[in-house]
Amino acid sequence: MPELRMAADEVPGERVFIGLGANLGAAAQTIEQAVRDVAALAGVQWLATSALYASAPVDAGGPEYTNAAIEVRSTLEPEALLAALHTIEAEHGRQRPYRNAPRTLDLDLLMFGQRVVDTPGLQLPHPRLHQRAFVLRPLLDLAPALCHPTLGPLSVFLQQVQDQPIRLLLKPD
Repeated sequence: MPELRMAADEVPGERVFIGLGANLGAAAQTIEQAVRDVAALAGVQWLATSALYASAPVDAGGPEYTNAAIEVRSTLEPEALLAALHTIEAEHGRQRPYRNAPRTLDLDLLMFGQRVVDTPGLQLPHPRLHQRAFVLRPLLDLAPALCHPTLGPLSVFLQQVQDQPIRLLLKPD
């Protein structure tokens, strides 16, 4: 994974948070490579990576998930960044045979600045980010005071997801 954390206000573009998950294959290694892949995108500057966590699938079957989040700055528009993330997923063998199918890699745009978007292809912030421990915990590792543009401080939602098992696998370097 990239090693240097840059100050978010020193980098052009909007502050963006991306969720990463995988539950097929070598999930931790896939996530590490996906972080490098995202960091290599034109118009994207990597800032930080959360710890890796393990969690049970939610609303799905299959093996345990490995999850993380990254913070980047992006000069891309949200739709362009989402398309690039889908390309990275495909390069890692992601298939979409049915909703919530096990996956080699899942990259979700969680927040894109304070933008609120609701189109058939993109919803920002991610509509369930405040309802999932496997999203909130890594996200709040990166930005403990992060505020959702319509819901307010995300930290208040940790209490509501405390019954969802999640365990720390690996702290970032």
